[in-house]
Amino acid sequence: MSKLNTCNAEALDTADELSSFRQQFLIPPKMDGDQIYFLGNSLGLQPRSLRQYIDTVLKQWEQYGVEGFFMGDSPWLSYHEKLIGTMSELVGAKPSEISIMNQLTVNLHLLMVSFYRPAGKKRKILCEQKAFPSDQYMLETHVKHLGLSPDDVIIEMAPRGDGMLFQTDDIIKAIEENADELALIFLGGVNYYTGQVLEMDRIAAVARKHNIRIGYDLAHAAGNIRLDLHKWDIDFAAWCTYKYLNAGPGGVGAVFIHERHHRNLELHRFAGWFGYDKETRFKMQKGFVPVLSAEGWQLSTPSIILYASLQASLDLFKEAGWGNLQHKQRKMQDLLWDLLQEILQIKPVFKILTPKDYRGAQLSLYFPENGRKIYDALIDKGIIVDWREPNVIRLAPVPLYNTFTEIRNFTQALNDLL
Repeated sequence: MSKLNTCNAEALDTADELSSFRQQFLIPPKMDGDQIYFLGNSLGLQPRSLRQYIDTVLKQWEQYGVEGFFMGDSPWLSYHEKLIGTMSELVGAKPSEISIMNQLTVNLHLLMVSFYRPAGKKRKILCEQKAFPSDQYMLETHVKHLGLSPDDVIIEMAPRGDGMLFQTDDIIKAIEENADELALIFLGGVNYYTGQVLEMDRIAAVARKHNIRIGYDLAHAAGNIRLDLHKWDIDFAAWCTYKYLNAGPGGVGAVFIHERHHRNLELHRFAGWFGYDKETRFKMQKGFVPVLSAEGWQLSTPSIILYASLQASLDLFKEAGWGNLQHKQRKMQDLLWDLLQEILQIKPVFKILTPKDYRGAQLSLYFPENGRKIYDALIDKGIIVDWREPNVIRLAPVPLYNTFTEIRNFTQALNDLL
């Protein structure tokens, strides 16, 4: 088989100042070594330090019982404060605008209570067509819960023509055409199927211009792309932590709530004891008084074990440096893009769905024919990518634990299979 022009992969790895972080993760093995794991967009790998972080919590429980909330090196009652600093840096927020809680879809329902307030003719929601199913189900059932019809209320933006990518100008046009009726704009910041990154800042600016609340699902964005949520002036966002943030399957979720909403005591919300004012929480008084930050949206006692799982990963992000990781990711994506283009010049049997100028770690490859066979063959070779019906292979090399040589090996294997 023809060999790709891959001579610089090893040189890039040799020059990589973040290469040692790969050793901080457990790579799924195969018979003759490690597999190539390109699925950080679905489930990040386990940090080697995770057991130590969880064991610390278990030992506190063993030694102090319930007093672990107040005693030990990391009292559980203030554990949240150890997480929000790094998390806020990753998403471009103030620490007070971040709350680590629940899971993604639960958080979206809670945020809808506060930020979707249909009144008069302003009751419609603009979202993208074929959003991740959980978002679709959340919107559908939340609207029904309010006694409204999803068909009447939800406006689904479709990509232009028969394409799969969204044009920012089309989204802006849809906002402006429906501005008098829109109560909320809710979009996925990075499309799970195509890997397209939306121009969230431009869209948010138009929402603000028309005084329409806007929120984003950032499940495929947090820990992946540069975000600037506070500066973009969005109202809210939510994300999971088990993809690029490596917090483990079912890891705790997180939310962003812009600080302008923190002191609005008229804002509707579902409340719980853990969102109550910290200074008077233990007086157990009637009448909800919220923490005047995003923590005021918390409900229940968090899982400290899930907090510890997230901290194990966030500490690695902090050590590596978010800017450094972003720089390496761009170099990895450039190499991957160039090698795939080299294949396509000779064998144009697939298409890169992800737009070159609006991408993060993920690339989605569209195969009109034989895509499933290619996917199965890659899996047999120990190259872990994933398949999305009806005809897309997704892969996402990430800078914390993937290498340039793995990108070279993947593209060479794909070239050989084709």
